[in-house]
Amino acid sequence: MREFIIATDSTVDLQKTFLEENNVLTISLSYIMDGITYKDLDGLSHEEFFEKLKNGSLPTTSQINPEEAKKALEPVLKKGKDILYIGFSSGLSGSYNSVRMAAEDLMEEYPEAKVVVIDSLCASMGEGLLLYKTLQLKEEKKSFEEIVKWIEENKLHICHNVTVDDLNHLHRGGRISKTTAILGTMVKIKPIIHMDNEGKLVVIGKERGRKKSLLTLLDRMEKQVKGYENDVVMITHGDCIEDAKYLEEQIKNRFGIEKIIINGIGSVIGSHTGAGVVAVFFMGNER
Repeated sequence: MREFIIATDSTVDLQKTFLEENNVLTISLSYIMDGITYKDLDGLSHEEFFEKLKNGSLPTTSQINPEEAKKALEPVLKKGKDILYIGFSSGLSGSYNSVRMAAEDLMEEYPEAKVVVIDSLCASMGEGLLLYKTLQLKEEKKSFEEIVKWIEENKLHICHNVTVDDLNHLHRGGRISKTTAILGTMVKIKPIIHMDNEGKLVVIGKERGRKKSLLTLLDRMEKQVKGYENDVVMITHGDCIEDAKYLEEQIKNRFGIEKIIINGIGSVIGSHTGAGVVAVFFMGNER
């Protein structure tokens, strides 16, 4: 059986050190801010990015293109290894399709190679949680085929419960109308968002006030986790670590889950959510 590596893109929003320590090949998406192009993993720090955002900078993002993907993946095949790639949801970006096209070209050039590109239908640390579970399976010496089968059977059980503080960024991304953004901001409405089974972010409710919106994420989680044993939960945030730590404490007390990984949201995803986003990711019976 040929050796294989796990690959992904920067929208997993896990720490760069974690990805490097686990030998995960990671392709960065890019963003432009104040006329300068940055790579997601090597650009501005979390604090610098959100400081600029709060001061009025409006970043734009760009997806991975097939040439970038091919350049990143080909050296692995030249070493005689196969690739299992977990990609950013096709419901939010064209990056998955770019990598898929690159993989098809590469397999024509390297007919002995196997490159499987999976549409995670996840984003941010939801995609990161899927990657984390994949690495666990690889550590357990599961075969390439066994891991692919597990991912396809379980990716829609990765739950994303999200709230944001600033509705204007959702409006910019086409998620809500301008009128909803203005009125919601005026009356301090906080939307509750989830990732649907098509890998798209959907507003499914609203709460008045920040604390209530955070607790609603956990109320949803309580219903979703029934039948699932979560050994780890992930939380991401947009420059609001106190809110993330509040959720961490609540999860430990409410669910008895001890391992909780918190990381600041990446710049590419953060460009579309704005500061104040908080999201909880876990495995559950349905999204």
